[in-house]
Amino acid sequence: MTAKRKPVAPFYAVGLLWLLGGLFLPLYTTAAYLLLAAVSAAAFLLVNGICQGAGARAGSAGTEKKEEATKKPQPAPSTGNAELDKVIRDGKLALGEMKRLDDNIADPGVSADIVRLSQVSEKIFQAVKDDPDKLPQIRKFMDFYLPTTLKLLNTYDRMSGAGVSGENIDGTKVKVEDMLKTIVKAFEKQLDGLYGADALDVSADIQVMETLLAREGLTEPEMKADAVQADGTDIRLEL
Repeated sequence: MTAKRKPVAPFYAVGLLWLLGGLFLPLYTTAAYLLLAAVSAAAFLLVNGICQGAGARAGSAGTEKKEEATKKPQPAPSTGNAELDKVIRDGKLALGEMKRLDDNIADPGVSADIVRLSQVSEKIFQAVKDDPDKLPQIRKFMDFYLPTTLKLLNTYDRMSGAGVSGENIDGTKVKVEDMLKTIVKAFEKQLDGLYGADALDVSADIQVMETLLAREGLTEPEMKADAVQADGTDIRLEL
């Protein structure tokens, strides 16, 4: 158990008051003595209250910081699919790294490309989360394209922060800037490809519905044009 130390400031305050009182007040009189004693008591209580309040706030802040330091990050809830859990976990790390790189890199063009990559990547992760059957379609994306993109951006970030200009640094930065345009399009194509099966299903459903509606007479017949008259001036439409 740690002993709680009393603040010394109240005693210093009282001592200072008596020192000043001895200089400026006639302490040989009872009235002056009682007045200084009353003021000293009030000053002691006031300064002591201030010290205790400050100590309590400091202790509370210290406790909060200690709790924050010892608090372990809560793992994301499991989906029951180990591969999907890994994709979600790695995806969050990748998005966090993209945000850090965007904050570090000053070039507006590169920053805009990073923001777009982050947006598309987030939609890719969400699409797979909504439909885990799409996981096989993003394996190469997760194993190569995404980590390689982050590697290129980190290299660009380090070279930008080098503070010097040279053939190697400038040439590499230009290559990365040009490649980012291609990567953005590739990420967008990856996202579009995840909806390929959905597009086929929608097309098939529409075709079946159109056929059934026409068979049941629930659609309007198409307008047909008669053959053009001999003079080419009269066109008749019939149902």
